[in-house]
Amino acid sequence: MRGGRTTKYVTAQEAVKAIKSNDDVVLSNFCSEPVVLTNALMDRAPELTGVRIFHMAIHGPFQNRYLEPDMYKHIKCATTLSGRSKCVRQMIAEGKADFYAVTFCNLPHMLRQGDFKSDVFMLTVAPPDSHGYCNLGINVDYSWAALERPPRVVIAELNPNMPRTEGRTALHISQIDYAVEVNLPLFELQQSPITAVEKSIGQYVGQLVEDGSTLQIGYGGLSEACVYFLHDKKDLGMHTEMVPEGIIDLVDSGAVSCANKAIHKGRITCSFNGGTRKLYDWLHENPLVEMLPVDYVNEPRIIASNNKLVAINSTLQVDLFGNIYADVLGLQDQFSGAGGQLDFAMGCSLAPDSKFINVMPSTASGDNYSRIVAHPSLEKDNASASQLVTVPRYYSDYVVTEFGIARLKGKSNAERAKSLINIAHPNHRGRLQEQAKKLGLI
Repeated sequence: MRGGRTTKYVTAQEAVKAIKSNDDVVLSNFCSEPVVLTNALMDRAPELTGVRIFHMAIHGPFQNRYLEPDMYKHIKCATTLSGRSKCVRQMIAEGKADFYAVTFCNLPHMLRQGDFKSDVFMLTVAPPDSHGYCNLGINVDYSWAALERPPRVVIAELNPNMPRTEGRTALHISQIDYAVEVNLPLFELQQSPITAVEKSIGQYVGQLVEDGSTLQIGYGGLSEACVYFLHDKKDLGMHTEMVPEGIIDLVDSGAVSCANKAIHKGRITCSFNGGTRKLYDWLHENPLVEMLPVDYVNEPRIIASNNKLVAINSTLQVDLFGNIYADVLGLQDQFSGAGGQLDFAMGCSLAPDSKFINVMPSTASGDNYSRIVAHPSLEKDNASASQLVTVPRYYSDYVVTEFGIARLKGKSNAERAKSLINIAHPNHRGRLQEQAKKLGLI
């Protein structure tokens, strides 16, 4: 797609002057978030009213400015995933931000045709090549949806630190209205050492992954840590919204070859990436990795087309009925969002050879609270016990803690309850058994 625009090379301050009151602004996602444009826009806040900025997980310091007095009247946050940002969580809880309960797969439809108008798209791209094509780099997930509405204004940071990736990543410079040249590091996700609990969980997950499986790894330190326990596997593939940094070693060791994939054979299929510079350098011009929009990658029927799909996602809490609570603490603290977790739950439900795995530590707040609960309504002393279901029990399959594996798919209520109690922290099993009896589960 080529646009008939005349690109103007300007400063960030000049570029954001194109934004008007009541505009809906979309930021490119995650670690491809613009670095300087966001602050330049916040500087203009007193001149504007009714502007909304859509993003998912954000990294830039501009997020702190959401908390400035009456900022939400000028520039308001809109999101489907708070990404654990304290600022965004506070604004949602106070009713000063717009939260959309939309799964990742359905987000492009909202930006392309829904109520969020996508008047302005601000993104980060690699500078144009000799043919005039920029590159979307580490993120294409909902970018094309924002571009195809189309927006009134496209503003891009041209950053040479953005890797040039394969897939649907080419954007011609003529599609950009205002180009801001920067040479700044991309946002990075620092990698943390594997904890003892993560090691135990990762080892259990490794038992569930067979040779030739196709992996999906959800966003989150625990689910990403599981990849480090798959080095003994053979011919794994990947069809995932995000490639975690640990995959590099699996590719180098030969554990991930993508040779047995049913679709996109020989390629890692993904929609966005986030990690350190090591990951970005690995992605640069890497023909193994194919970046595609999230409404394709996360479409449940496409997900179900993969051989032996194993979806690994983190969760906050599971009840004894098998309901998965992964995005809200209590009722008001929007800790994260559904992301692609429900998309992959639905995709796995359509494929008889798939495994939908939810991983979590057995406890929270030290060992004070069990993450396995009989039902949230019974957690009177734990205000953070999740009350809103992310994945209903009808889609649940495997749950893994540091104490073992519970298989829920195809099991009765009683079998589910017993299996989950067995992988709860020993300090909480007695109380769970008593509650289960009162609920008639065992």
